[in-house]
Amino acid sequence: MSEMIVENLMSPVVLFFVLGIVAALCKSDLKFPSGLSEALSIYLLIAIGIKGGIELTHYSLDSVMAPILATLLLGSLTPLLALLILRFVKLDLKNSIGIAATYGSVSIVTYGAAISFLEKETVSYEGYMNALVVLMESPAIFVSLLLLKMIESNRGIKPAPARSLGIISSLPTLDREVLRESLFGKSVLLLVGSLLIGLLLGDRAVPMVKPLFMDMYSSILILFLLNMGLITGQRLPEVRKHGLKLLLFGIVTPILFGSLGVVVGHAAGLSLGGATLMGVLAGSASYIAAPAALKTSVPEANPSIYLGLSLGVTFPFNLIAGIPIYYGLAKLFY
Repeated sequence: MSEMIVENLMSPVVLFFVLGIVAALCKSDLKFPSGLSEALSIYLLIAIGIKGGIELTHYSLDSVMAPILATLLLGSLTPLLALLILRFVKLDLKNSIGIAATYGSVSIVTYGAAISFLEKETVSYEGYMNALVVLMESPAIFVSLLLLKMIESNRGIKPAPARSLGIISSLPTLDREVLRESLFGKSVLLLVGSLLIGLLLGDRAVPMVKPLFMDMYSSILILFLLNMGLITGQRLPEVRKHGLKLLLFGIVTPILFGSLGVVVGHAAGLSLGGATLMGVLAGSASYIAAPAALKTSVPEANPSIYLGLSLGVTFPFNLIAGIPIYYGLAKLFY
């Protein structure tokens, strides 16, 4: 296991991420233009989505049904487990919900780094795994907000004004803005949209998208992770303010959820590479889709806590040690 971690540390993806952290901690004037940062994010989302859609055309619905159900199970279960852990350590309800939604959702960049890791190890994985990223992005947000409304209702707390969606009147209502951010925010919209385009066009799209979105993927990921290193380095001081318990949560929870993801992936019939990626998805934490929804739905939750943990602790942990750990655990089943 230690050899894999060291080997992963020596990859360009991780080293450029570390370079970004060092630059931020040393107060370097290195920074990415906001437009370039946004462009890299858009590129990554489209690349993962369209590749998943193209690969999905090679599989029948029967062959992907078990992994789809496993993904939805993990996306619904992880925020509940996170909330239970956080309430046990006596964190207040609103911040607990914020972290639960963040840790129940996924990190696209961690997933991209895991793909690079598997390619370096020459380990294959199911092409439709990119499609499962899309499925796991939103359920945790809905489950977390639903739990918040239920807890507030049981306590007799009057929920914040919300507009009913008119789906099931007996369930706690969710704000339309929350639904919009959860389903039509940048990350979900680009992932789902590019996935559907890839699914519609199939292999016909390969000659056009391969040069930019496939051949250049690893190189552009390096640029993105250099920028992420800068952002992470800026968030690290915020994490120290919130004590050892949350710091340990940011390290132990990914291992717990990642292990659960590997087990569920194996039970769903995924290959070694597929089970590893399922572990990565379960063990990662969102910093795009979930925070965007939380800003609207739970404004009382402190962004420096849920973003500081996800970006300052869990993201670098997964990038450096988590991915090799999940791969090592998956190898025990194969």
